[in-house]
Amino acid sequence: MNSWHMHPRAAFDLETTGRDPLTARIVTASIILVDGQGEVLHHHEWLADPGVDIPSEATSVHGISTSTAREQGAPAAQVVHEVAEVLRCYFRRSIPVLAFNARYDFTVLASEGSRHNVFTPNPFPVLDPYVMDKYADRYRRGKRTLSATCAHYGVPLENAHTSAADVLATLGVGAVLADRFHQLQKPAPDLHGFQVTWARRQAESFQEYLRRSDPAAVVEGGWPAIAC
Repeated sequence: MNSWHMHPRAAFDLETTGRDPLTARIVTASIILVDGQGEVLHHHEWLADPGVDIPSEATSVHGISTSTAREQGAPAAQVVHEVAEVLRCYFRRSIPVLAFNARYDFTVLASEGSRHNVFTPNPFPVLDPYVMDKYADRYRRGKRTLSATCAHYGVPLENAHTSAADVLATLGVGAVLADRFHQLQKPAPDLHGFQVTWARRQAESFQEYLRRSDPAAVVEGGWPAIAC
């Protein structure tokens, strides 16, 4: 079998200043590379000064205040460049990068790249446990957040909403999904292509549901990033 989960893979997560990926600024970033057995090979961490105040709502989620980011964080442009370079290295080597709700993280990165005049890589191949879980277990009730998904599959998640913890949890959920659902046992480039379709259909289904009460509702279907 040549499934992605039998080979090296990385995972990527950002904590930011807000929910809108087109305007959010990076506060922390984590990328972890593991081997085919899931053992950690490299662990990258960043704290950025986003150049704007961090709203209290965001601080309550990830724990980083404006003063901490300004005093201890690297310049945002530097962090964007370094994150982009690590990801580019993996993509060039055809190492898949997992990201839970990848649409958010890769859109934030692309937006920050445009904001700071930093080239960011084309995200390929990407694997998104959020999209894969919704496809493989479509009718399961309940939330599909990372915390809820970890609880459902028995994946440990300590210090949720810190980028390092979320990256490890994403890797764990991805491994469980691949072990449990044979339809997800594919080479990473092939699975990336399937997820483009799955994500679009999931967005269309959710949009149809929302339009029962709001005829103007629009759900973005672009994946693994929204067109900036």
